[in-house]
Amino acid sequence: MLKTIQLEGLSSPVSSLIMGSDYFTPENQDTASQMIENYLRIGGNTIDTAFIYSGGLSEQAIGNWLDNGNRDRVNIWTKGGHPNQNGHTITKAALQEQLKISLDRLKTDHVELYALHRDDPTVPVGHILEWLNEFVEDGYISTFGGSNWETSRLEEANQYASTHGLRGFSFSSPNLSLAKAKEAYWPGCISLDASAIKWHQQSNIPVLSWSSQARGFFTGRFDRNDFSNEDLVRVFYNDDNWKRFDRAAELADEKGVTTIEIALAYVLNQSFPTAAIIGPQNKEEMVSCAQGASIVLSEDEINWLNLDVATHSS
Repeated sequence: MLKTIQLEGLSSPVSSLIMGSDYFTPENQDTASQMIENYLRIGGNTIDTAFIYSGGLSEQAIGNWLDNGNRDRVNIWTKGGHPNQNGHTITKAALQEQLKISLDRLKTDHVELYALHRDDPTVPVGHILEWLNEFVEDGYISTFGGSNWETSRLEEANQYASTHGLRGFSFSSPNLSLAKAKEAYWPGCISLDASAIKWHQQSNIPVLSWSSQARGFFTGRFDRNDFSNEDLVRVFYNDDNWKRFDRAAELADEKGVTTIEIALAYVLNQSFPTAAIIGPQNKEEMVSCAQGASIVLSEDEINWLNLDVATHSS
């Protein structure tokens, strides 16, 4: 059974593994539907999508599955507010329009989780909180968070919410993984550094991490001399990350699991609430994710994997 996180406003807690759907389309509907069913079998209960994924086709594929009598089986999480060719879309009108389109595609009148895909620091955070609270009051969303928001803006938002009697952000969705990003994978993306992790430890705001397994860095398909994946090289290739890979491989051998399962366990064994968005594309990868989620790591093991301390002994 997967661990869960309780978020304000949700009647059903969020499972520690969240099903990513950025490759879902109506054209691969059978595959998408089967992956959702496989995900439910391992105890998952939350599907992640967004207004922009596959140009809206991800939401459509999920909507087709939901419309087949499945709406009550899952939490749906969608996102809006991603920049387009004209720049930021963090306005009340744009977010309302995107959310309405998302709900139409999903063939539902509400989603349990909603996140702003990006922040626009030029917009007063109080305005944004007012809009999001209206969406809650209107019944379109149950709870909301920020995807790729700086912790300083999250803190400012929640202070505003507390002062004005409003609902605040109940979660954050940055990148958190054992491999530390050297630069943003996509423009405007946020990866947690040591100070951001400390903020989450102090605030206890849950993290729902994207690219939790570092885009395949820990699969074993790549090594220090393989530069075939330009994005992986650009974001994750450095000595510290390869040392993390080596330590994860060593710990995996000790525990009789795989390196990528240790990398997933690292995300799910933090000292604050965490969940990981996963993107398995077959049953074997789904089973591996479930195995990774079941691994318990000690604080010493977490620190050792992350090169914070070197107290681990084999």
